[in-house]
Amino acid sequence: MSKTTTDRFLDCRLLIEQPTEGFRAGLDAVMLAAAVPAKPGERVLELGSGVGTAALCLAATVMCSVTGVEIDRASVLLARKNALANGLAERARFVHGNATTSPREIREEFAHVFSNPPFHDSDGSASPNMDRRRAMQDWAGLGAWITAGLRRTRSGGTFTMIIRADRLAVVLGRVLDNQVTIFPLWPRKEKSPKRVIVRIRKERGVGFTLLPGLSLHSKSGKYTREAEAVLRGRSRLDLSPRA
Repeated sequence: MSKTTTDRFLDCRLLIEQPTEGFRAGLDAVMLAAAVPAKPGERVLELGSGVGTAALCLAATVMCSVTGVEIDRASVLLARKNALANGLAERARFVHGNATTSPREIREEFAHVFSNPPFHDSDGSASPNMDRRRAMQDWAGLGAWITAGLRRTRSGGTFTMIIRADRLAVVLGRVLDNQVTIFPLWPRKEKSPKRVIVRIRKERGVGFTLLPGLSLHSKSGKYTREAEAVLRGRSRLDLSPRA
């Protein structure tokens, strides 16, 4: 078994065991979970749940039920272990399967679906670590993740993703018949965003909203007050369209 570390999230309220090498969850997982507009009692699905960081962040802050599907068996086992360790096993379950082909356990519709799809195209530079390569390389194509996410989202529900900013055109080319909200994550105010959060509301009718987003760091390099509040679990991200 590979070596692991136990890392603290949400102001130490959540302890996540994850591999020392390979893909490691961090800020993106917390921001994604904070952007999902789940309400207590709703059923939510994460596609590509890894060791469960984002799903457990959501379950820890909202009294909802979260199902995660993950292709890597070792990650699924760690996710289940993390759910038990944090007292969230009754509301967070993790199943093994290919997120883009909808395994039997998730062939239903959810109030909300969310995902942190692999960030790199399959022809990009490959990591020498197999687990990291599986998590980072987009073998199925971003379009397949979008299709899978919307398929599992009920009418009127939402599908939320965090993606590289330079892949936004791929998303917009596939969801123009839905309500789309874009929320940039700015490294600093003067820097272009590397990540954006995209929320797609599954309902007919074209709509596009570009929100101001969130600056992650101040000029000093420290997290901004707003980013710090989200990372500590004291605040959630508001992606509601502004009037």
